[in-house]
Amino acid sequence: MKSEIEKRAKFDLIRYSQVWEDADLLVEALDLHADDIVLSIASAGDNAFALLAQNPGKVYAVDLSFAQVACCELRKAMYCSLTHKEHLIFGGVIQVDMDRISVFRKLSLPPNVRDYWENHMAHIENGFMTQGKFERYFRLFRKKVLPFVHTRRKIEALIAPKSRNERYAFYDEVWNNRRWRMMFNVFFSRFVMGRLGRDKEFFKYVEGSVADRILSRTKQAITELDPSRNPYLHFILYGAYNSVLPYALREENYNKIRNNLDKIEFRQASIEKFVAEFDGELNVFNLSDIFEYMTQESMDALYGSMLQKAAAGARFAYWNMLAPRRCSDVLCERYGVETNEEQNKSLLLKDKAFFYSKFYLDKVR
Repeated sequence: MKSEIEKRAKFDLIRYSQVWEDADLLVEALDLHADDIVLSIASAGDNAFALLAQNPGKVYAVDLSFAQVACCELRKAMYCSLTHKEHLIFGGVIQVDMDRISVFRKLSLPPNVRDYWENHMAHIENGFMTQGKFERYFRLFRKKVLPFVHTRRKIEALIAPKSRNERYAFYDEVWNNRRWRMMFNVFFSRFVMGRLGRDKEFFKYVEGSVADRILSRTKQAITELDPSRNPYLHFILYGAYNSVLPYALREENYNKIRNNLDKIEFRQASIEKFVAEFDGELNVFNLSDIFEYMTQESMDALYGSMLQKAAAGARFAYWNMLAPRRCSDVLCERYGVETNEEQNKSLLLKDKAFFYSKFYLDKVR
């Protein structure tokens, strides 16, 4: 069974070598229990591993793209065999020299995954966690675009710890100049972002200005939130995390993930196919922003099929970036789905991965 987006976009490349969704928010919202069975979008693996750190019963991480599954399997092998620091250096998210090819040769990988990476050794050599299409889009922004807008000194000042009032003053008086707004309207437009960063088909159901809506969320991230503690902003501006790490890469979570590696399984499939073939009940659904890529009717069909496999008390988490999608009133009434709008807004205000306009946490009674 194919997903709607599978018919329109290609999935033969590493689109994301990191997950650009805030795992801290996800972990808080989903509140995993020891016996929970989890279905997660795999993407590059970060959030599936963050949920694994909560010691659930099982995590199924599913993705249409074998390239994304290969990223996840490589990450799993890294957790198994490398120290925390080696993991960060091998992945390329801290900037230290390493003979990554030699390290790769020692990792235990499924044969098809090893074959994939043998054909993409430049990604390994350069630190594969920096080599996805979206990460290369930010590299272009960082190296070729941002220097024409702000000096390195101003970037350092943006990241420096400040009070909320100081952040607003800095944004209004220093950062939000005419060049910043003009650049944003071009570089984060539907056309440029669809061509260089994501995929034009991901914007099929988006109405209005993509750049304006992302600019609004970016302002919130650098005024209401603390840029000095935001790993996603650090990576965009520096191409590395240094000491400000996302959940799955923090040292205090490393062994929690390593100790649960036998509980995670990666599958190349559409969510539609996985759910249709799954024999059992699921407690937790981490669905990324997949509903943006389909019509509301397609979302209703998929959501309905998941609700048929959902256990009592199941939790569903998903984001809207630009296209509004939510569980329909009909499905909510039929299956006893509840969502707390105030809680959802409160969670979104904490979202350090600031591209998204809405976050939904739906619960089955």
